Amino acid sequence: MSEIETYFLQFPDGVQEIMKNIRKLIKDVAPNADEHFAYGMPAYKLNKKPLVYFAAFKNHIGFYATPSGHSEFKNELSTYKQGKGSVQFPLDQPIPYKLIERIVRFRVTENNEKTVKK
Repeated sequence: MSEIETYFLQFPDGVQEIMKNIRKLIKDVAPNADEHFAYGMPAYKLNKKPLVYFAAFKNHIGFYATPSGHSEFKNELSTYKQGKGSVQFPLDQPIPYKLIERIVRFRVTENNEKTVKK
């Protein structure tokens, strides 16, 4: 069992399901991303650069797509509590999977462009 799967088991079934959905979404959108466990959470790198991270907490899912990933979607994320490069999706509200997918796609494009520019 991977570190990520072990991490998921710490949480109630409903939260595990959300995390599995986010994990699948990231893998589907960024199949070449490297999945690992960093900063105590599932983490993804593409072209050796951070892509996104996510974690579960008591009342929310934390999603971390670097400051650029969040600034690009600031209007759509404005209804959620945020920090620099992070957003909290409350567990008592529907998880915005389509928005998460769009953010991951943006970050994939951004990472690929940064790699090409080198």
